[in-house]
Amino acid sequence: MEKTSKISAFLVDTANVFLFLTRVFKNTFSRGFEFKEFLKHCFQIGNKSFALISITGTIIGLVLTIQSRPILIKFGALNMLPNMVAISLIREMGPVITALICAGKIGSSMGAELGSMRVTEQIDALEVSSANPIKYLIVPRVLAATLMIPLLSIFAITMGILGGWIGANIKGDLNFVLYISQAFGKVEFMDLIPAITKTFFFGAVIGLVGCYKGYNAGRGTESVGIAANTAVVTASFLVILVDLIAVQITDLILQ
Repeated sequence: MEKTSKISAFLVDTANVFLFLTRVFKNTFSRGFEFKEFLKHCFQIGNKSFALISITGTIIGLVLTIQSRPILIKFGALNMLPNMVAISLIREMGPVITALICAGKIGSSMGAELGSMRVTEQIDALEVSSANPIKYLIVPRVLAATLMIPLLSIFAITMGILGGWIGANIKGDLNFVLYISQAFGKVEFMDLIPAITKTFFFGAVIGLVGCYKGYNAGRGTESVGIAANTAVVTASFLVILVDLIAVQITDLILQ
């Protein structure tokens, strides 16, 4: 009996997810787009994450350079260090780490904010007044996350490459212009496009998960914390899963 109830709960949750996605998709392309709300959330996402992304990106490039330098020296390939750091950041580390940071910061924020609105019955008030909470609350947040995560990823990659130059000069002396020339000497167009493309999916996943968990939060006050926590965990897992799928697709395309 308990097993049956778990299966039923899983099927209900799956149906609710598909219904939520359908409503979001439908309202995204309907009239009356809340452009001011979209800009407000774009600013909030960028403003909240800018400093953390800057520091994290710089440290990633710095650590990657310091850790890789001794190994490349053993193989006599020290001149490949800038290019290795740049490709690692562009293809994988920059986009994924940025998405995971945003899953924790933005996903939890959306889950907690919408969860508190559900608990205080603000969402119910919108529904009773014939307003559309999906169009006003969900769509601007999802689209803002979808747009801002790629921009933050590009910025993280830039700061990571700068951090790599700092790391290269801790035990050496490498001109910045020469470093940039070596870093992008073998970077191809197809290294950048798949990496940036998948960040749009990262942003959409983070926005949808955070909004879904908050929008469907329970009535008790503890449900706000639960919504924020589950939004972070679920979004982080889905970011890694999307990255795995994106890597497989990219590998098939480049073969």
